[in-house]
Amino acid sequence: MKILVSACLMGTNCKYDGKNNFRQHIADFVKGHNVIQVCPEVMGGRSIPRLAIEIKNGRFVDINGQDVDDEVRTGVQMALEIAKKERIDLAILKSRSPTCGVHQIYDGSFSGKLIDGQGALAQALAENGFRVLDAEDIPENQNDALKNEASREKK
Repeated sequence: MKILVSACLMGTNCKYDGKNNFRQHIADFVKGHNVIQVCPEVMGGRSIPRLAIEIKNGRFVDINGQDVDDEVRTGVQMALEIAKKERIDLAILKSRSPTCGVHQIYDGSFSGKLIDGQGALAQALAENGFRVLDAEDIPENQNDALKNEASREKK
């Protein structure tokens, strides 16, 4: 199976603060599969570290209010093209990220408030028919996750 994964979840130091969001249960879940790591923000030219971004009025802005929409959308498009070219079977993305959030994102006020919605990559992948999971949708017990995944594939 080909699985596209937010690079930060695999331990790549690509978060805005120069750190990562490594999750052992995600690494265990994808072990033995063809893993394709992406970070749309970095792919679009954003630096590491960088100012935090959120979506405000439909555009990506940093915490100082500077519009960085073009850079981020370029990275999202690049990641989407990789998904298409590689014909991925599944994407596992970072929760709450303005690019990768699957169920929720921050509200654009930089106050930590969450709203229902998707990040730009999660939305683009879903609109193109790819199966997208939030990292938090995968149980930390790998055996349960593998059973859930196997039962979904049989349907």
